[in-house]
Amino acid sequence: MSLRHFLRLTDLSLPEAREVLSLATQLKAEPKGARRLLLQGLSVAVVLEKASTRTRVSFEIGIAELGAYPVVLGVQGSQLGRGEPIRDTARVLGRYCDAIVYRTYGHDRLLEMTQGKVPVINALSDDGHPVQVLCDIFTVEEHLGPIRGKRVAFVGDCSSNMARSWLEAAPLFDFHLVLAGPASFRPPPQEIQAAGSHVSFVESRPLALAGVDVVNTDVWTSMGQEAETRSRLDAFKEWTVDATMLASAPSHAIVLHCLPAHRGEEIDEATLEGPRSRVWDQAENRLHVQKALLAWLLRRS
Repeated sequence: MSLRHFLRLTDLSLPEAREVLSLATQLKAEPKGARRLLLQGLSVAVVLEKASTRTRVSFEIGIAELGAYPVVLGVQGSQLGRGEPIRDTARVLGRYCDAIVYRTYGHDRLLEMTQGKVPVINALSDDGHPVQVLCDIFTVEEHLGPIRGKRVAFVGDCSSNMARSWLEAAPLFDFHLVLAGPASFRPPPQEIQAAGSHVSFVESRPLALAGVDVVNTDVWTSMGQEAETRSRLDAFKEWTVDATMLASAPSHAIVLHCLPAHRGEEIDEATLEGPRSRVWDQAENRLHVQKALLAWLLRRS
């Protein structure tokens, strides 16, 4: 079988993505004492160049539950922190391990890691967070049924990696994405063009959530943007997801946030902890969907 990576959502076709989500449903339904050891005898490296909680824990536990051995590497404690080229680390890891999960910066770094000649999973990069959005689609469908034809709003920094992965997902899964926020914070033009009629833009807070089924947001200042914190707080100050904004959404609409959350900035406490929030289900589903993705990739490589 041919080597497959998951660097972007569209590295999967729609039927393939559906296979992964179907397997995730099966894995989630299994009792803890009856794990399917789909990857028994294998090992997976988890390489983290950015801080993480959910990514590290969900992948490390998920790999172990599949019967594989997780090897977690941070920048400190590995030669990456001392300037070893990524391609060198990749080629060594590829001889030790059966797959690499990589949380990093630019997309070029992900491409360099593929020189290890084993499947590489993008666990977050500056250009996208495809594992998170695949998990989020799973969460949406658990609560609202098929995402096809639905309207999903992303509120705030629509140039962020999360917004960009949602934008990539819209034509793949055939839903409509509403990007709601300041016009100066939008994805690259070529990505907007690729989404075609599956995306629209709203720059008015009162109209942002009209008719949407899902409300999604993320922090206004991502890792590596700390020097821009003040200017970003000013730019997005009218875009907090709260009861006033949610009043224009249908009563069935659910709220997502990939965490960590800055309460009082992109989302308020009452909304994050309120009856519309599916944030904690969303966080749990990282475990199940990532297990399914790993199993799917490694059974085809």
